[in-house]
Order: sequence, then structure tokens, then C-alpha cells
Amino acid sequence: MEAKINLKTVWNGNTKGTGIIKANYLETKIAIPELFGGSGKGTEPKELLVTSAVACYTMTLATMLETRKLPVAGLTMDSEATNSKEEGFKIIHFPHIILSADATEEQIQSANRALVAADKGCAVGNMLKKADVQIGVEGKVSLLSEDVSV
Repeated sequence: MEAKINLKTVWNGNTKGTGIIKANYLETKIAIPELFGGSGKGTEPKELLVTSAVACYTMTLATMLETRKLPVAGLTMDSEATNSKEEGFKIIHFPHIILSADATEEQIQSANRALVAADKGCAVGNMLKKADVQIGVEGKVSLLSEDVSV
């Protein structure tokens, strides 16, 4: 089976210009970052790359949680990417799985295992790892309570 992705890009102007990338369910402005002499008035390639890794990990995790039939009340995630000469390109995901208040210890442990398994099962993350991108996961699982907003 061949998966095909079609994108349409229009760029206006020079280095300080902006563009638009469109796909089936995506439309976003792109621009060269100010740091590199651009306008900075749009997303840039590394941000798009990290967005792909975030979407892949989140969707893989959601699928695994459903497959395990866990009582998920909420799933949120922050992610951070850094790029330095010393450490190279690094992405850290901070997922937070919120299970229903009556979740069992076994379900909590299963959710914790899913945090790790989703990293191993994410196709985009695995491609990036082959390109020497470091990806880490620092997740947590908690139970739904009055003081947790979903």
C-alpha cells in the first residue's frame, strides 16, 4: 500500500516574504525566522517537524489507550524542542493521561506502559531517531479529581 501526501505551496516575496502550505486538513503560513533574516510571520520548518512528531506520538498513544480499554478521562501533552551544538536536536514530550477516579492500579500501570510503548510505536518519531534526533518522554498518569481540569 502506498501512502501519498500532496501539498501545495505558494511563496510571496523574498527572504522577508511569507508563504502558505495547504494539504487536505492543513493550511498554515510559513516564513523564514527573524533570526535568519526573515519576517518571522509564519511557522518555520523545525516547528513543522516537531508538530509532526507531536501529532504522531499523541495519536499513537490515544490508539494504545483505547486498545487497552483504559478509562481515559483526558489526555494533554506539552512538548519542547531544543537544538544545540552540544546536544543536537532534541524533543521531549510531557504527556498527562487522566484516568477516571475509579481506575485500578493495574489500569494505571498499563497507562504508564503505554507512555513508553507509544514512543516506540510512533512512525514519525522512529524516522527522526534514525536521523539522530533525541526524543524523550516524561509522562504522568493521574486520576480524575476535583482539582484536575480536563
